[in-house]
Amino acid sequence: MAKNITPREQDYSQWYVDVVREAKLADYSPVKGCMVIRPNGYAIWEKMQQALDKMFKEAGHVNAYFPLFIPQSFLEKEAQHVEGFALECALVTHSGLERVEGESRLRPTGKLDEPLVIRPTSETIIWAMYKNWIQSYRDLPLLINQWANVVRWEMRTRLFLRTAEFLWQEGHTAHATADEAEAEARRMLEVYRTFAEEYMAMPVIAGLKSEGQKFPGAVDTYCIEAMMQDKKALQAGTSHYLGQNFAKAFDVTFQNERNELEYVYATSWGVSTRLVGALVMTHGDDDGIIVPPRLAAWPVYAVPIYKNSEQKAAVMGVLEPLLADLKNRGIGYRLDDRDQMTPGFKFAECELMGHPLRLEVGPKDVAKGQVVLVMRHNREKRSVSLAQAVQEIPKVLDAVQSELFQRANTLLTKHTAPVETYDELRRAMEEDSGFALCHWAGNREDEERVQEETKATLRVIPLDGQREMGKCILTGKPSSQRVVFAKAY
Repeated sequence: MAKNITPREQDYSQWYVDVVREAKLADYSPVKGCMVIRPNGYAIWEKMQQALDKMFKEAGHVNAYFPLFIPQSFLEKEAQHVEGFALECALVTHSGLERVEGESRLRPTGKLDEPLVIRPTSETIIWAMYKNWIQSYRDLPLLINQWANVVRWEMRTRLFLRTAEFLWQEGHTAHATADEAEAEARRMLEVYRTFAEEYMAMPVIAGLKSEGQKFPGAVDTYCIEAMMQDKKALQAGTSHYLGQNFAKAFDVTFQNERNELEYVYATSWGVSTRLVGALVMTHGDDDGIIVPPRLAAWPVYAVPIYKNSEQKAAVMGVLEPLLADLKNRGIGYRLDDRDQMTPGFKFAECELMGHPLRLEVGPKDVAKGQVVLVMRHNREKRSVSLAQAVQEIPKVLDAVQSELFQRANTLLTKHTAPVETYDELRRAMEEDSGFALCHWAGNREDEERVQEETKATLRVIPLDGQREMGKCILTGKPSSQRVVFAKAY
């Protein structure tokens, strides 16, 4: 099959768009700034949802759903929050339409007394409800997550990475103490790190955001940052310790064990469909996407090879029982038995769609009592006896998962390096050399200067970074730890 994919080395940005569209993950919407997630892309998101939802529930969280519409006055209750999101908000100002007499066009009617914001995030509407649900320390902790869509007005579409509407999950928790809430924010960051590394096979650096990069209304924002193949950073998840800011804004108090009234402490945390884009850019190549086995809807893509009905019967007689055994082991597969398509077409489509393992069976394989396994990420081909195939395939899938992570981790390690001076940082960003580990003691204005002059932002202050004394690359002030500067999506 023909693939209209620009090579990565020629134009990485166009390669990404080409791969997403050719693999039928998503497409542009008639609504400017929005995208349509196609079945192939949504299947990946569903697998992500399933894995994360299980991890959230194992950590004690439950799912709920809150309204899409938020009264404008709610956003105005938390000053930093409204300032951070005001320019991205979409408003509903009318409740209906009516036809203009004698014309085909419509005009708005029923102006609302108060405009409604289409949620850019749900802290305000959720904390308005928590006020009704929390009275005593016995009601805490309250651990709620919701799967939803949000709108942050953005007219420049970049499929999965930047759209006006996107899908995500957002957790919102309430706690009796600051220590408990802070621990919750850190715990959920570790959930995201585990998911990124063990499911997406995407290594990340976990840590704190700077004052200039943290979530509006948060005391502290934690994040995981990943390196894409073009050596730019992508923020893959955030977890926020909100202190008592939203509790005070919405007057959410509880009676503590000493019978005193106290404001509760809060967290929020989320990841979005941006992770689908991250997966493409972490593992994809010039032939299409590569999906790690743990996130593949069909880890095994089975292709029977035959020229006539007699051969087909013999091949399917071997293949169907094997696929049934894989199903019983919980391994998903797709059987591509389309007679109108050649094996070569099917192989190319399998590569484009990123199925981790191709399973081939032809008449010669039947005669030899074997099957052929082809790994997507390195094209390695091996023959396995039919008797051993059902035991061998899970091992191969585990190896693929591990090798994808190791390959991505090698890239991250190779292109993360200490930078000692501001001139070195400038050169590193000009050469797109990756993550720069810099000593830093600057403020928000200093960060803005660096971004303006180098296009780099302070991505993360690593939690597991080595403590060492040094001098800030910009101000010369003492610094006790290096931070990561990089160009980013």
